[in-house]
Amino acid sequence: MKTPKDQGILFPNNECSNGITSTNTELILSKELLQNWQERIHKHQSKLFQGIPNLHKQGSLFPKVEQGSVDDLEPLKLTPLPLSFWRWPKCPHHGPAIYLVMDRLETYDSHLLLYLGETIAADRRWKGEHDCKAYLAAYSEALGMAGLPNRVSIRFWSDVPEDTRSRRKLEQKLIQRWLPPFNKETRARWSTPFTADIH
Repeated sequence: MKTPKDQGILFPNNECSNGITSTNTELILSKELLQNWQERIHKHQSKLFQGIPNLHKQGSLFPKVEQGSVDDLEPLKLTPLPLSFWRWPKCPHHGPAIYLVMDRLETYDSHLLLYLGETIAADRRWKGEHDCKAYLAAYSEALGMAGLPNRVSIRFWSDVPEDTRSRRKLEQKLIQRWLPPFNKETRARWSTPFTADIH
Protein backbone atom coordinates (compact mmCIF):
# COMPACT_ATOMS: atom_id res chain seq x y z
CA MET A 1 0.00 0.00 0.00
CA LYS A 2 1.53 3.29 -1.04
CA THR A 3 1.72 6.26 1.30
CA PRO A 4 0.70 9.59 -0.25
CA LYS A 5 3.35 12.27 -0.21
CA ASP A 6 1.25 14.60 1.95
CA GLN A 7 0.61 11.92 4.56
CA GLY A 8 2.94 11.15 7.43
CA ILE A 9 4.11 7.78 8.67
CA LEU A 10 2.09 6.23 11.48
CA PHE A 11 5.05 5.61 13.76
CA PRO A 12 8.15 7.61 12.81
CA ASN A 13 11.68 6.41 13.61
CA ASN A 14 10.50 2.78 13.48
CA GLU A 15 9.44 3.00 17.11
CA CYS A 16 6.91 0.22 16.64
CA SER A 17 7.96 -1.36 13.36
CA ASN A 18 7.48 -4.85 14.80
CA GLY A 19 3.73 -4.17 15.00
CA ILE A 20 3.34 -3.71 11.24
CA THR A 21 2.88 -6.73 9.03
CA SER A 22 3.30 -6.24 5.32
CA THR A 23 1.91 -8.45 2.58
CA ASN A 24 2.25 -8.06 -1.17
CA THR A 25 -1.01 -6.15 -1.43
CA GLU A 26 -1.69 -4.44 1.89
CA LEU A 27 -0.32 -3.16 5.17
CA ILE A 28 -1.77 -4.77 8.29
CA LEU A 29 -1.61 -2.70 11.46
CA SER A 30 -1.41 -4.48 14.80
CA LYS A 31 -3.90 -4.06 17.61
CA GLU A 32 -1.25 -2.36 19.75
CA LEU A 33 -0.36 0.17 17.05
CA LEU A 34 -3.99 1.07 16.43
CA GLN A 35 -4.69 1.41 20.16
CA ASN A 36 -1.64 3.66 20.56
CA TRP A 37 -2.86 5.84 17.69
CA GLN A 38 -6.33 6.10 19.27
CA GLU A 39 -4.82 6.83 22.69
CA ARG A 40 -2.80 9.80 21.43
CA ILE A 41 -5.92 11.39 19.95
CA HIS A 42 -7.96 10.53 23.04
CA LYS A 43 -5.44 12.31 25.28
CA HIS A 44 -5.96 15.52 23.35
CA GLN A 45 -9.76 15.28 23.00
CA SER A 46 -10.80 13.81 26.36
CA LYS A 47 -10.90 17.13 28.23
CA LEU A 48 -12.96 18.67 25.45
CA PHE A 49 -15.46 15.81 25.67
CA GLN A 50 -15.64 16.26 29.44
CA GLY A 51 -16.58 19.89 28.88
CA ILE A 52 -13.77 21.32 30.96
CA PRO A 53 -14.47 25.06 30.74
CA ASN A 54 -12.22 27.52 29.00
CA LEU A 55 -10.91 29.63 31.90
CA HIS A 56 -10.01 32.44 29.50
CA LYS A 57 -13.56 32.75 28.21
CA GLN A 58 -15.10 35.99 29.46
CA GLY A 59 -18.81 36.35 30.10
CA SER A 60 -20.93 39.08 28.55
CA LEU A 61 -23.64 41.37 29.91
CA PHE A 62 -25.43 41.14 26.59
CA PRO A 63 -26.87 38.03 24.95
CA LYS A 64 -24.83 36.75 22.04
CA VAL A 65 -26.18 37.62 18.63
CA GLU A 66 -24.19 35.26 16.44
CA GLN A 67 -25.08 31.60 16.17
CA GLY A 68 -22.63 28.94 17.16
CA SER A 69 -19.38 29.43 18.99
CA VAL A 70 -16.44 27.10 19.48
CA ASP A 71 -17.27 26.83 23.18
CA ASP A 72 -20.92 25.96 22.48
CA LEU A 73 -20.26 22.64 20.76
CA GLU A 74 -21.08 19.66 23.00
CA PRO A 75 -20.77 16.59 20.75
CA LEU A 76 -22.10 14.09 23.29
CA LYS A 77 -25.39 15.99 23.57
CA LEU A 78 -26.00 15.57 19.83
CA THR A 79 -27.98 12.55 18.63
CA PRO A 80 -25.77 9.84 17.09
CA LEU A 81 -26.93 8.51 13.72
CA PRO A 82 -25.62 5.61 11.63
CA LEU A 83 -23.49 6.65 8.67
CA SER A 84 -26.22 5.27 6.42
CA PHE A 85 -28.77 7.81 7.73
CA TRP A 86 -28.98 9.46 4.29
CA ARG A 87 -30.71 6.34 2.94
CA TRP A 88 -33.65 6.79 5.29
CA PRO A 89 -36.93 7.83 3.66
CA LYS A 90 -37.02 10.93 5.87
CA CYS A 91 -33.84 12.64 7.03
CA PRO A 92 -33.85 13.97 10.62
CA HIS A 93 -31.65 16.98 9.75
CA HIS A 94 -31.98 19.74 7.16
CA GLY A 95 -30.27 23.04 6.46
CA PRO A 96 -26.91 24.41 7.61
CA ALA A 97 -24.95 22.32 10.11
CA ILE A 98 -21.59 21.28 11.44
CA TYR A 99 -21.34 17.50 11.31
CA LEU A 100 -19.12 15.25 13.39
CA VAL A 101 -18.06 11.68 12.69
CA MET A 102 -17.21 9.93 15.94
CA ASP A 103 -16.18 6.53 17.26
CA ARG A 104 -16.94 5.21 20.72
CA LEU A 105 -13.91 3.70 22.47
CA GLU A 106 -14.77 0.90 24.87
CA THR A 107 -11.23 0.96 26.29
CA TYR A 108 -11.65 4.48 27.70
CA ASP A 109 -15.46 4.58 27.92
CA SER A 110 -15.11 7.67 25.79
CA HIS A 111 -15.19 8.89 22.19
CA LEU A 112 -12.93 10.02 19.37
CA LEU A 113 -13.92 12.84 17.06
CA LEU A 114 -12.58 11.51 13.77
CA TYR A 115 -13.87 14.12 11.30
CA LEU A 116 -15.58 17.49 11.42
CA GLY A 117 -17.20 19.28 8.47
CA GLU A 118 -19.73 21.92 7.56
CA THR A 119 -22.65 21.89 5.15
CA ILE A 120 -25.44 24.09 3.84
CA ALA A 121 -27.67 21.00 3.50
CA ALA A 122 -27.39 18.44 6.30
CA ASP A 123 -29.72 16.00 4.55
CA ARG A 124 -27.56 15.86 1.39
CA ARG A 125 -23.90 16.35 2.39
CA TRP A 126 -23.15 12.71 3.20
CA LYS A 127 -24.62 11.34 -0.06
CA GLY A 128 -22.28 10.38 -2.88
CA GLU A 129 -18.52 10.94 -2.80
CA HIS A 130 -16.82 12.21 0.35
CA ASP A 131 -13.11 12.01 1.25
CA CYS A 132 -13.90 10.98 4.81
CA LYS A 133 -15.83 7.89 3.67
CA ALA A 134 -12.63 6.29 2.32
CA TYR A 135 -10.83 6.95 5.62
CA LEU A 136 -13.74 5.51 7.61
CA ALA A 137 -13.91 2.37 5.48
CA ALA A 138 -10.16 1.79 5.85
CA TYR A 139 -10.31 2.63 9.58
CA SER A 140 -13.13 0.15 10.18
CA GLU A 141 -11.35 -2.53 8.15
CA ALA A 142 -8.05 -2.03 10.02
CA LEU A 143 -9.81 -2.24 13.40
CA GLY A 144 -11.72 -5.33 12.31
CA MET A 145 -8.55 -7.10 11.17
CA ALA A 146 -6.93 -6.28 14.53
CA GLY A 147 -9.94 -7.54 16.48
CA LEU A 148 -10.91 -4.08 17.75
CA PRO A 149 -14.54 -2.92 17.80
CA ASN A 150 -15.74 0.35 16.33
CA ARG A 151 -18.99 2.18 16.84
CA VAL A 152 -18.80 4.96 14.29
CA SER A 153 -21.66 7.45 14.13
CA ILE A 154 -22.40 10.88 12.69
CA ARG A 155 -23.95 13.80 14.57
CA PHE A 156 -25.26 17.15 13.37
CA TRP A 157 -25.04 20.50 15.16
CA SER A 158 -27.61 22.90 13.73
CA ASP A 159 -26.99 25.95 15.91
CA VAL A 160 -24.56 27.38 13.35
CA PRO A 161 -24.46 30.45 11.08
CA GLU A 162 -26.50 30.26 7.89
CA ASP A 163 -23.89 32.33 6.09
CA THR A 164 -21.42 29.91 4.46
CA ARG A 165 -18.35 32.05 5.10
CA SER A 166 -19.13 32.37 8.81
CA ARG A 167 -19.91 28.67 9.08
CA ARG A 168 -16.60 27.73 7.43
CA LYS A 169 -14.76 30.04 9.79
CA LEU A 170 -16.43 28.26 12.73
CA GLU A 171 -15.55 24.88 11.20
CA GLN A 172 -11.86 25.83 10.98
CA LYS A 173 -11.81 27.02 14.60
CA LEU A 174 -13.37 23.74 15.72
CA ILE A 175 -10.85 21.72 13.69
CA GLN A 176 -7.99 23.62 15.32
CA ARG A 177 -9.44 22.94 18.77
CA TRP A 178 -10.41 19.27 18.41
CA LEU A 179 -7.75 18.19 15.85
CA PRO A 180 -9.85 15.39 14.28
CA PRO A 181 -7.45 12.98 12.51
CA PHE A 182 -9.37 12.55 9.24
CA ASN A 183 -9.52 16.26 8.41
CA LYS A 184 -6.86 17.23 5.87
CA GLU A 185 -5.62 20.03 8.15
CA THR A 186 -4.62 17.57 10.88
CA ARG A 187 -3.75 14.26 9.14
CA ALA A 188 -0.02 14.92 9.31
CA ARG A 189 -0.18 15.66 13.05
CA TRP A 190 -1.63 12.23 13.83
CA SER A 191 0.10 10.38 10.95
CA THR A 192 -3.26 9.02 9.83
CA PRO A 193 -2.40 5.74 8.10
CA PHE A 194 -5.66 4.27 6.91
CA THR A 195 -5.76 4.91 3.16
CA ALA A 196 -3.58 5.97 0.28
CA ASP A 197 -6.38 7.19 -1.97
CA ILE A 198 -6.89 10.64 -0.44
CA HIS A 199 -4.71 13.56 -1.58
